[in-house]
Amino acid sequence: MKWSLKLGRFAGIDVFVHWTFVLLLGWIFVAQLGAGGDAVTALRAVAFLLLLFGCVVLHEYGHALTARRYGIRTRDITLLPIGGVARLERMPENPRQELWVSLAGPAVNLAIAAALFVALLVVHGRAPIETDLLRGDFVARLMSVNVFLALFNLLPAFPMDGGRVLRAVLASRLGRRRATQVAANVGQAMAILFGAFGFFVVGNPFLIFIAIFVYLGAQGEAQMVELTSFIRGLEVRDAMQTRFRTLSATDALGVAVDQLLAGSQQDFPVLDGTNVAGILRRQDLVKALSEHGRSASVGSAMCRECDPVPAHEPLERAFEKLQQRGCTAVPVLEDNRLVGLLTLENISELVMVNSALEKNSR
Repeated sequence: MKWSLKLGRFAGIDVFVHWTFVLLLGWIFVAQLGAGGDAVTALRAVAFLLLLFGCVVLHEYGHALTARRYGIRTRDITLLPIGGVARLERMPENPRQELWVSLAGPAVNLAIAAALFVALLVVHGRAPIETDLLRGDFVARLMSVNVFLALFNLLPAFPMDGGRVLRAVLASRLGRRRATQVAANVGQAMAILFGAFGFFVVGNPFLIFIAIFVYLGAQGEAQMVELTSFIRGLEVRDAMQTRFRTLSATDALGVAVDQLLAGSQQDFPVLDGTNVAGILRRQDLVKALSEHGRSASVGSAMCRECDPVPAHEPLERAFEKLQQRGCTAVPVLEDNRLVGLLTLENISELVMVNSALEKNSR
C-alpha cells in the first residue's frame, strides 16, 4: 500500500504501517494533554493504543496463517487508523476453508482476552470488564477491547469477518455467487444502520466512516465475485484485444504520445525486434514525459514487470496476475508470437456483455 512504512517481516509476511497511523498516535497524545492530562498520562494512552494495534496485527496473522494452511499466501499486512488489513492473494472458495480463515482472526482476540483474564485473576483475584477505555486498569482495558474486537468483527456486515462467515455458511446451500450477493446486501443494510446511528443518535463521525467503509467494501466484494464467476472457464484469448498498436523500444516517447492521442489505446506492448520487451503504460508515459521530455526512448520508460501471458491460460488466473502486479494490461503470446493485449477494461467489458446476455436469457 502506498505511503506505508515497513515495520518488519514476520513468519514470511511483511508488516507495514500507514503514515496516517502515526498521525493518530500524535493526535491521541495531543488530545490527552489538551484534556488536562500530563505527559505520563498521554504516553500511557499512546502505549495502550500501540498494544491495541499489536493485538490487531495478531488478529490479521490469525487470518494469514490459517489461509497458509490452505495454500494461500498473504502479500502483506498493513496497519491503518481503522484497523489492520491482511492482503490475502485470494479468499478460499471452499466454504469450510473460508469459514475457518474468517473465524481465525476473532479467535485470536478471544485467546488474548482469555490469557489476560487469567493473568488478572492470578494477580488481582478478579478480572473486571472495563467499559471506559480511557481510564481504569491497563490490562483490564486491553482484555475488554479484545472481547469487543472479536464481537464487532463477527457482526454479519460483509466484508468484515462475520460477513465472510455468513457467506461461508450460505455458500454450502446457495453457491458462492448467490451467497456473496446475500451477504453483501446484509452488510450494506448494516452499514446504513451504522451510519444512521452515528449521525442521528450519537453524532459520532467514526461510526459514519465505518459505515462508508463497510458499504463500499460489501459492494466491491460482490462485484469482484460477480466478475470471477463470469470469467471462470474462459481463456485469455476470449477477452484479449486483437486490434492494437505496438511500439519499439528505440522509439521516442513522442511517438508514443502520437499513438496515445490518435486512438483509445492506453497501454502499448513494446518490442525489441520481434520479442516482447515490456509494456508502456499511460502512467509511465506521463511520468517519463514530465521527467525527460518527448525525446527519451520508450525502452527507458516501459514497465518490465507486466510479463506476457499465454493465450490459452485461464482468464481467471491471468486476472489474478494483473491484480497482483498492479498492471492494467499485459501482452498475450501464442507460440512466442504477440497475438493480443489483455486489459482490465476488456475483462470488465466481457463481464458486462455476458451479464446482459444472461439477463436476456431469463
